[in-house]
Amino acid sequence: MISRRDTLKAALLGGGVAMLPVRLEAAPVAPFQPAGVRWIDGAAPALHAGQTFGVAWPRGLLKRSTALTVTARDGKPVPSQGWTTATWPDGSIKWSAHAIPANVVPDGLVVTRGRPIAPAKPVRVAEAADAVTISVCETRWEIGKTGAALIRQASVDGRAVLGPVTLVGASRTEPLHGADTAFESRIEKVTVEQRGPVRAVVKIEGAHMAGARRWLPFSVRLYAYAGSPGLRVVHSFVFDGNASQDFLSALGVRASVPLKGAELYDRHVRFATDGQMFAEGVRPLTGLRRDPGGAFKAAQVAGQAVPPLAQMAKPVRDTLERIPAWGEFRLEQPTANGWAITKRTAPAQGWIDADEGHRAPGLAYVGSPSGGAALGVRYFWQRHPTALHITGATGDAAQLTAWLWSPDAPAMDMRPYHGTMGMESFDAQNEGLSITYEDYEPGWDDASGIARTAELMLWAFPATPASDQLKALATMQATPPQLMAEPAHLHAAQVFGDWNLVDRSTPNRTAIENQLANLIDFYAGEVDRRAWYGFWNHGDVMHTYDSDRQRWRYDIGGFAWDNSELSPDLWLWTQVLRTGDARTWRFAEAMTRHTGEVDVYHLGRFKGMGTRHAVQHWGDSSKQPRVSNANYRRIFYYLTADERVGDLLRDLVTSDQTLTNVEIGRKVPSRAKQPVLPAGTIEMTFGTTWCPLAAAWLTEWERTGDVRWRDRIVAGLDSIGRLPHGWLTGSAPFDMKSGRFIDQGRGISVSHLNAVFGAVEVSSELIRLFDVPRYRAAWLDYCRWYNAPAGEWTAKFGTPSAGRNLREGHSRLTAYAAFQTKDATLATRAAAEFLSGDAGLGTWPGDPRHVVNGVLEWPGVSTNASAQWGLAAIQNLALVPEALDRATIVAPDTPGRRRGRDLGRD
Repeated sequence: MISRRDTLKAALLGGGVAMLPVRLEAAPVAPFQPAGVRWIDGAAPALHAGQTFGVAWPRGLLKRSTALTVTARDGKPVPSQGWTTATWPDGSIKWSAHAIPANVVPDGLVVTRGRPIAPAKPVRVAEAADAVTISVCETRWEIGKTGAALIRQASVDGRAVLGPVTLVGASRTEPLHGADTAFESRIEKVTVEQRGPVRAVVKIEGAHMAGARRWLPFSVRLYAYAGSPGLRVVHSFVFDGNASQDFLSALGVRASVPLKGAELYDRHVRFATDGQMFAEGVRPLTGLRRDPGGAFKAAQVAGQAVPPLAQMAKPVRDTLERIPAWGEFRLEQPTANGWAITKRTAPAQGWIDADEGHRAPGLAYVGSPSGGAALGVRYFWQRHPTALHITGATGDAAQLTAWLWSPDAPAMDMRPYHGTMGMESFDAQNEGLSITYEDYEPGWDDASGIARTAELMLWAFPATPASDQLKALATMQATPPQLMAEPAHLHAAQVFGDWNLVDRSTPNRTAIENQLANLIDFYAGEVDRRAWYGFWNHGDVMHTYDSDRQRWRYDIGGFAWDNSELSPDLWLWTQVLRTGDARTWRFAEAMTRHTGEVDVYHLGRFKGMGTRHAVQHWGDSSKQPRVSNANYRRIFYYLTADERVGDLLRDLVTSDQTLTNVEIGRKVPSRAKQPVLPAGTIEMTFGTTWCPLAAAWLTEWERTGDVRWRDRIVAGLDSIGRLPHGWLTGSAPFDMKSGRFIDQGRGISVSHLNAVFGAVEVSSELIRLFDVPRYRAAWLDYCRWYNAPAGEWTAKFGTPSAGRNLREGHSRLTAYAAFQTKDATLATRAAAEFLSGDAGLGTWPGDPRHVVNGVLEWPGVSTNASAQWGLAAIQNLALVPEALDRATIVAPDTPGRRRGRDLGRD
């Protein structure tokens, strides 16, 4: 008989992959239950451009070969396309993804066993040596494999309605007055990732070219859904320039729209606004001194061909050439709170003001009764300065450009916001850290390597759509509808650690649930009240409030942008799992799009690392995996099967290699205090470094079945468990080749940060997946003792309890230990810790009484505290709800609730 010790030994020596301690025995599998799927907004939308959503399944329930289909709630089949995105250790399906066609809008859906049906008009993909063609209904998209044009043309019923689509932009060497150097896309690689019948996905990779210079690498995914006249475009680029020399002055997506043969009065321009649709003809027939006839005016306003000119009033017909024709239009959104439309007849002529408003949804159209195209940009006003430009409307082809950075705005300035200020030495840098909370080192405040992803829609039409249709499309692309599996089904699948469904069954649980909702409302409201918008900023929130100035500390070192500090991403997504709430979803989604791109390096010396909280998102010199953290992206990826976030997760799999060249703990402690490491090893903390890496390895193993990443996780689990003090050791040398920690006989070293960057959640998952008793014991020991009273700690370990903080947030460690060991005394202690306010919220900032006339009037608000309170609340509710019921919840603003010192200090 093979013992557990023999099994583990064989696995760790690489002699028996099949003997690795993966938990193949699951809990008894309940009978199959179909998955309910709902719209996050609560009701079916008026229209959508196609949907993709993820569904989790209990372990052992579905074999990998099981076919899954989608139906409406009444059982009527819905065309769908499905695939597996993750498997359990036994090979059963853990996550499946499903796509349905555009404008299939039942109130809810069900995913169940059965063969999916194809749509009546499926998406078809044909691949040739130099092009990929996607056919959707009567629309045919030709995608280039070489050259500049991502899309060479689109035709409807064989008639070309869209010409080349390229990426364009410009840069200058001086931010204010330098001359622009134009650049455009060059394709280097094209991959067909899906081929229908419901959804096709094509990934285009390349770089921008300015003469012989290759820079700004990009990836663009084109998504075609059955029933949709448009393509979803997901555009990502990496800034790899020199921030002191390369000032981006424009960045956009440009489409050429054929107009040859269309009379100027039959050419139509449309801009969606937050008021009336801007709908005009290139040569207007309305408002003239002479009346052309009602049918002519009505046709132009409706976007239809005007009647034969012979029917037009003669005074107008004979003087058409005297009516100015407007060749250029632009809608500029320079801030989050104002847009303006201007137009002119030709480049040498003056601009005329046409309209203005508050927040444009970001859609423009140009075309004629013979066809046209529209471009829409999600987050248009949120990521200002943006613009929509139409040029050449009087020529043979108009150019429709969606500017992600408007050429009419000041150039992008990504230089560091301050100089060296005498901080050449570590001692001086530590002084700076002490006073402004900024970890500064010359040259490390470098923007080269960060990225941004934009989401657009491109439509090809056989004729000018009605304004109401364009308005509906603008609303849809600005706030895309989204399907999500029912929280109860996700919870039953036991994914993502310890969380519970919303529970208001007792007064205390109701109070905590109310506060969880209040906090979301508060932060989502602060985004708008404080205008946390802009190209690089949108999606992030600030770290700490300045009660003296009554504004957030936007200009004070590490107190400014939060950059995922203490896991707000994870808090928001866990709340989404519990509630399916639309506002929380969209808040979390914007944060994921920001923190996974802007706060992380995607190439260069810091590749795979994220930047600690700072005045500029890339400004702090602390570059760590705790920010690039796979834990923060996994939930969104599995709920949506989003390929771009899938790319980001995959990039993190080898990010530990960067740690061999980037020392992430350079100044605190000083070099003199750092231990001597064996060759081939790096110093690695368990919670802020290994756990984020383990989450990336876990995700890759689940997605691909590649056992290398499973083995690396097991090596880490076992070696942590073998250390004399286990998790309480804090960190140890990590052997890069074997993935094991090395025992140097170290004592106890506790950091208040080790368990607040996803370590709690990923450890819970790993313990369920792997049978490594030593790790389970080490983690339970850490959970039991981290928050133990000082006297008990000293009696146990014989040393003072240094390094502990964030007691309220760490209450979930105590709760975990209580739940796992069935210890009622620990459960009571966990509830008391959570409700103490000690080193946590200290009060209830989500209470609307703290916001008066749009101004926050609470001195202690911190995103750190809020995120940790939220996660602690969810996990305490999941693990020790009865203990919470017995506790006394102190009302908001009650004197005596104290806050711990140095809240969130790192």
